[in-house]
Amino acid sequence: MTTRQRLLLILFTVLGLGAATASATVHYRLLRDPTYTSFCDVNSTISCTQAYQSPWGSLFGVPVAILGVLWFAAVACLLVAERAVPAQVKESVPGYLLALSIAGLGFVCYLAYGAFVVLKAVCLMCLLTYVAVIGIFLVSIAATRFPMTTLPSRAFRDLRAAAASPLALTVLLLFLAAAATTVAFFPRDTSHAAAGGSGQAPVSTPALTLTPEQRAQVEKEFDAAPRAIVPVDPGGAAVLVVKFNDFQCPPCRRTYEEYRPILARYSAQNPGKVKVVVKDFPLDPECNPNAPNGGHVSACEAAVAVRLAREKGEAQAAKLEEWIFSNQSALTPAAVKQAAREIAGVQDFDARYPALLQQIKTDAALGGLLGVRSTPTFFINGVRIDGGLAGPVFDAIIEHELKKAGK
Repeated sequence: MTTRQRLLLILFTVLGLGAATASATVHYRLLRDPTYTSFCDVNSTISCTQAYQSPWGSLFGVPVAILGVLWFAAVACLLVAERAVPAQVKESVPGYLLALSIAGLGFVCYLAYGAFVVLKAVCLMCLLTYVAVIGIFLVSIAATRFPMTTLPSRAFRDLRAAAASPLALTVLLLFLAAAATTVAFFPRDTSHAAAGGSGQAPVSTPALTLTPEQRAQVEKEFDAAPRAIVPVDPGGAAVLVVKFNDFQCPPCRRTYEEYRPILARYSAQNPGKVKVVVKDFPLDPECNPNAPNGGHVSACEAAVAVRLAREKGEAQAAKLEEWIFSNQSALTPAAVKQAAREIAGVQDFDARYPALLQQIKTDAALGGLLGVRSTPTFFINGVRIDGGLAGPVFDAIIEHELKKAGK
């Protein structure tokens, strides 16, 4: 490996490691604070948030940014090792880098397809990592002076040499421990854990049925929780569920999908006794002053679209709502308008938008008065629940409140 090639590899590695670390930081903030807006969110097309919160932003629940950090860290370790190992091992390092970069290039192509073709979005930090991986790949090709078919035998030989070196073993174990710790403790968005080429997240799988002891504990904690006065008419229902919703919020989609069969069952078994009221709380300052840093650039349009569809009938509104949640990862204002027109027959979206936007602001203002800061936020008979509950817990609480009311 020439001095120039080594310098280029270092530059590309530093570029990629910096971009991947920035991506991981942004993804972490998004998972912890739904109102956070990334510095690389320029518009609905150039948006890191749209990429990170889509199914393409994670692999088996692990953010791809973390995988990028680990990949570039492994490249950096090889470059450091290349300066300290014997000459026989040193000449193999470019080949190891080439093998790593081939795998990385394949993964980059997969992510680029998801971003550009499926999401139709551009993530600036992702682009920098793509450039870094391609650069390492090209330099590694030029630096490798032996047939790649000999790499397995070289790797076996070099691993035996590393096993005899306490320093090499220590460095390897430290790297593996750091990688495992990072993956284990980084927060995850499990709704995208099984993301595939469809660009859609799977429906959440409900937890197991609660044991009698667990149910008793849930009921005890719910009864002990403070209750707020929520100015929403229950209409004679024994249980009032108020949900503050954002159509671009992944947990809002999960609770929508998981609670739907539960609520349908109560509607059939106890008609009129459980009332659900959905209030809009889009994380977009256009229609929600309580989210000045919100980055869900299609959430206001989605909320307006569902309201307009509801004027056409509950069936049309339900179909549009399901479409919006199902296409959440690729949502844009234009796509929402087109869906409202094709699914619900809404022909006057732009003309009606300003007036409906005021209704959304009214909902958001109510949420602000009740202390809502993220979505979904539920109030079940006045008890506030941030983020939702597991399906069986939600079910147990509704059943408990119905029993208390003698229904």
